Amino acid sequence: MSPTKPGITGVDLLTVRGLRKSFGSNEVLKSIDLTVKRGQIVCLIGPSGSGKTTVLRSLNGLEVPDSGIASYEGNTPVDFAAKPSRSQVLELRDKSAMVFQHFNLFPHMTVLQNVIEGPVQVQKRKLADATADALALLERVGLADKASSYPFELSGGQQQRVGIVRALALKPALLLFDEPTSALDPELVGDVLEVIRELAGEGWTMVIVTHELEFAKHVADQVIFMDGGVVVEHGAPGDVLVNPQHDRTKLFLHRLLDR
Repeated sequence: MSPTKPGITGVDLLTVRGLRKSFGSNEVLKSIDLTVKRGQIVCLIGPSGSGKTTVLRSLNGLEVPDSGIASYEGNTPVDFAAKPSRSQVLELRDKSAMVFQHFNLFPHMTVLQNVIEGPVQVQKRKLADATADALALLERVGLADKASSYPFELSGGQQQRVGIVRALALKPALLLFDEPTSALDPELVGDVLEVIRELAGEGWTMVIVTHELEFAKHVADQVIFMDGGVVVEHGAPGDVLVNPQHDRTKLFLHRLLDR
């Protein structure tokens, strides 16, 4: 997909500089720089343990990096080295919504209750408005008849579509997907990827951790290959996935494609 596709405004939605994160003696992120333009689709690829999920969790405020800065649309940057306050972290989290690898739905809540929990309890929206929005979103992904069901009554693909709806219900500036198909049976992957393709076509800004290389090739505007906590290579999907320049990228793609 061309970087000049309709929907990309040229405005930097998110800017991250020098992001570092360690867990004990394990330095998981080593000075990550990232820029995401409004309307852009960025796919993060790389081996397990390369830091991809930690990047997403840092962008969403689920992890607080040790240092680095992050800012949305030129707002005052959050400086992680200065130990941001809880309110600063929550303000960062308000800009994005996460779709998790293992769904992370509340098992004791119905589908509808899962979707409206954030808008009502966190964003303090009116229950009637949040419910109407949730039902419309469930209709959109073919799950209107599951509003009263519980997560255990759904297939993995259905649960993940509920996870996407739950993120959309928050009306975020940025959608974050952490390997959204890796926990699904192969025959269920296509339905979830199709929902994400539709969102891409509508101009949603997304950062997606994925091993679905064909999907990334056709949907992404930018592909970032990470390994060992650093960005090894980045660029248009036709460059990184078809004609990579770095030996480490070539080896990763060769191993993944030869499975």
